[in-house]
Amino acid sequence: MSIFDVLALFGGLALFLFGMNVMGDGLTRAAGGKMERILEKLTSTPIKGVLLGAAVTAVIQSSSATTVMVVGFVNSGIMKLRQAVGIIMGANIGTTVTSWILSLSGIQGDSIWIQMLKPSSFSPILAVIGIAFLMFSKNEKKHDIGMIFLGFTILMYGMDAMSGAVAPLADVPEFANVLLMFSNPILGMIVGTLFTAIIQSSSASVGILQALCMTGAVTYGTALPIIMGQNIGTCVTALLSSIGAKKNAKRAAFVHLYFNLIGTILFMIVFYSINAFVNFGVLQDMATPAGIAVIHSIFNILTTIVLLPFGKGLEKLATLTIREKEEPVEEIAELVPLKHLDARFLEQPAFAVTQSMDVMNQMAGYSAEALYDSLELLKDYSDEKWQRVEALEDIVDKYEDELGTYLAKVSGKELAEEDSKRVSNGLHCIGDLERISDHALAIAEIYAKMHKEEMVFSDKAMAELNLYSNAVYEIMSSKALNEDDMKIAKRIEPLEEVINGLNATIKKQHIKRLQKGKCTIELGIALENLLNNYERVADHCSNVAASLLQVKTDSFDTHEYLNRVKQESNVEFQAMYSMYKEKYSL
Repeated sequence: MSIFDVLALFGGLALFLFGMNVMGDGLTRAAGGKMERILEKLTSTPIKGVLLGAAVTAVIQSSSATTVMVVGFVNSGIMKLRQAVGIIMGANIGTTVTSWILSLSGIQGDSIWIQMLKPSSFSPILAVIGIAFLMFSKNEKKHDIGMIFLGFTILMYGMDAMSGAVAPLADVPEFANVLLMFSNPILGMIVGTLFTAIIQSSSASVGILQALCMTGAVTYGTALPIIMGQNIGTCVTALLSSIGAKKNAKRAAFVHLYFNLIGTILFMIVFYSINAFVNFGVLQDMATPAGIAVIHSIFNILTTIVLLPFGKGLEKLATLTIREKEEPVEEIAELVPLKHLDARFLEQPAFAVTQSMDVMNQMAGYSAEALYDSLELLKDYSDEKWQRVEALEDIVDKYEDELGTYLAKVSGKELAEEDSKRVSNGLHCIGDLERISDHALAIAEIYAKMHKEEMVFSDKAMAELNLYSNAVYEIMSSKALNEDDMKIAKRIEPLEEVINGLNATIKKQHIKRLQKGKCTIELGIALENLLNNYERVADHCSNVAASLLQVKTDSFDTHEYLNRVKQESNVEFQAMYSMYKEKYSL
């Protein structure tokens, strides 16, 4: 084997790993976070967890990614440890799909149909389709499909390059002697574990083993213990991701380790014990890529069948490993959703965006609750309600800090165009939501001061404020952040225009009362401050709705967009404006 063969081997390995990465990214983008959402929602039974774990891993082509996601779910409280056990087991089954795809390279036959099944035959076709989608299509889904096709092609060319580079090794006696050493079950298992731990991908490790099989020098006796070790080595990724996580998340990573470790030990003991008496002749046969795929699948399926009934035992073992040492800290219920912004989800950006939007909706809810409570102080003042507004404003501030930081990190990832717009929208909206809670607190402080100083508005001023409060309440309760309901978002701007007019009218009425001596200066100042805060709330609601609608209409200039919406030719806007003007007329 010459130096050029060695360079070709490493070049092929680089292409193989790069192709696997590109294909995985394309599959993840095409899934758009849907796979992770399914994992999050549908894990009520262990069997269902196994099936979902297998399906999701088969789609995103990475058991490590699935397991890291599960660690994130458990760490953020989305999923309980017992739910994670089934998914982890299923992920091991799902990852065997890659080895079956790679085994196609070993297909033999003269028939044109059999030849077309070989990746070397159809990969060029996929490459042409993939590059066409990337270069000539503006459809983002086609771009993702193009990435998948190109990634697969690169992966298979890398596989062929590795196979070609190691082919001369078949005639090297030293190579056969080294492989003979690996037929020792313990040594082979250690080599498989270490190699997989280094490249952090059992799929890639199995693929490299399949490439070595092309030399015709790898026996099943050599391949079997290496495959066993590969299943242990893949646990390293989850263990690393659990560093700094909460105890249950660390336990999820250890469940993964114990599942593979116990499964491997049981399989090795049973298999080699029987072999001592029966002497399986197949161990001396030369391994094939398809044979490697069969062993990989049988091992993971049998291990799951055997250990699934003992899922609680694995959970208990992980709990004994990671013990409770400190007393659980009582958490503020409103801040629990912030745990869903787990750094591990950043490796699956589409899902991280979805999580961020869910948390932003929670933030919007608390901003709205703060405003509603502050508006109610006009009719029914209480210190408890005023303190609740103050607490909610502090909570919303925390949401803005955490969510803003997380969205900034998400924006640095490679995102689909739609997800990129959602992140941009989120970064704009959280500032407006935080300001709404600030105005809610300012309103509450005004009413608290009036209550303390026994200041009371005249009946006329109270009637005007009640009407104004109802309009502000309606614009805030319009659920502008509900991305699926564009009709509601479109109703905000005409209502905001009516609120602006209402604000001007009430100020004029107030000046008349001042001139007639029917209102004091102190009450006038309080009323003026209330009106300004009410109007600011409506403005921020308008900003949120405009930001949402801009994302949906591919517009990025807020002023231009709002001017276009308010044009007299906009029949829909004019009709809603007239309706709200009549509803909130003095």
